[in-house]
Amino acid sequence: QVQLVESGGGGLVQPGGSLTLSCATSGSIFSLYAMGWYRQAPGKQRELVARITSGGSANYANSVKGRFTISRDNAKNMVYLQMNSLKPEDTAVYYCNADLYGNTWWGQGTQVTVSS
Repeated sequence: QVQLVESGGGGLVQPGGSLTLSCATSGSIFSLYAMGWYRQAPGKQRELVARITSGGSANYANSVKGRFTISRDNAKNMVYLQMNSLKPEDTAVYYCNADLYGNTWWGQGTQVTVSS
């Protein structure tokens, strides 16, 4: 069983601000996981925000390209989401995801609220 714990959300960020989310992951084979950040806004479906493969290749939702950066530290079993130029429409619960050969695990989520 893989456990994922997100942190870095929970407060209020003004439009145009920045925030970094972190996800701590258990397990000794973290480097093999594809890791992703998803988000779910009220009344909407969960959507992919960014994903990074075990080899370090990243892809992003069009809505966050150029503003968000996903990265990973295999030595620390951590994945990060650096979010810049935040917009009110980025408000959502953000979830960390790990995937290995079709097996998927989720964190509990962390709230990001962008508002003036």
